[in-house]
Amino acid sequence: MGSHHPERPARIVAIEDHLLATGILAHLLDVDAPPATREQLLRVHDRGYVDAIEASVPKRGLVHLDPDTAMNPHSYHAALRAAGAVVKATDMVMSGEVENAFCNVRPPGHHAEHARAMGFCFFNNVAVGAAHALERHGLERVAIVDFDVHHGNGTEDIFRDDPRVMMVSTFQHPFYPYSGVDGRSERMVNIPLAAYSSGVQFREAVEKFWIPALERFQPRMVFVSAGFDAHRDDDMAALNLVESDYAWVTERLVAYADRFCAGRIVSTLEGGYELDALARSVAVHLRALARL
Repeated sequence: MGSHHPERPARIVAIEDHLLATGILAHLLDVDAPPATREQLLRVHDRGYVDAIEASVPKRGLVHLDPDTAMNPHSYHAALRAAGAVVKATDMVMSGEVENAFCNVRPPGHHAEHARAMGFCFFNNVAVGAAHALERHGLERVAIVDFDVHHGNGTEDIFRDDPRVMMVSTFQHPFYPYSGVDGRSERMVNIPLAAYSSGVQFREAVEKFWIPALERFQPRMVFVSAGFDAHRDDDMAALNLVESDYAWVTERLVAYADRFCAGRIVSTLEGGYELDALARSVAVHLRALARL
């Protein structure tokens, strides 16, 4: 998205290098992501919007869809593969080929609304995967868990009126995209955290709000918008989570999924822009998912 943009290729490289150096990669099945199909995108996005994104691809240089979100000649294909990764992961988990999955992808997706690109996001990757689980695999209910430092406004926009989907989230507030508080409901369990909140407040939100809501809803599969920009070393925002908080919440989700969802979890990368903190946080997230 530009040479000084925080959403950059080095994010993926940092994660992969750390997983290799720590030996975690040897315990994982590495799968290449296919592009999402038009049918899969249209389950959550407006047809005209999908057409407009494809038509916006520049032959060279950058085209800005909003002040923070830019496309180069390769962005469209990357966005298709990011969404396609969540679909592929969903298929593999549902077939029993793998117990759960993490999609190490970019661009992120949870700010992409039904008909609007924003916040570094073109297609809503987690929403595409969740809709695929509902439509292709016939699940009655799914839940989306979002612990990115920014509210997943796009995910809420897409699923606000869908009784088959619950969203539980935490995010810094007030903060970009300045949403998530007014739309709360029994299925949109969005818990704002004040700037400089730590793992204490985060864990309280999970125990007091997320887990009871999930237990009432009893989804058949859990999707995770795994943003790691709430880490205290990430200057994108001002929350103070650390690796142990990400390990803890992942362990809680694994335990929940074991009880209600046959262990089925698909997680996908959202934010996280301080490379060392991002790589360490993803590593503990994966250790918990893989039960290492």
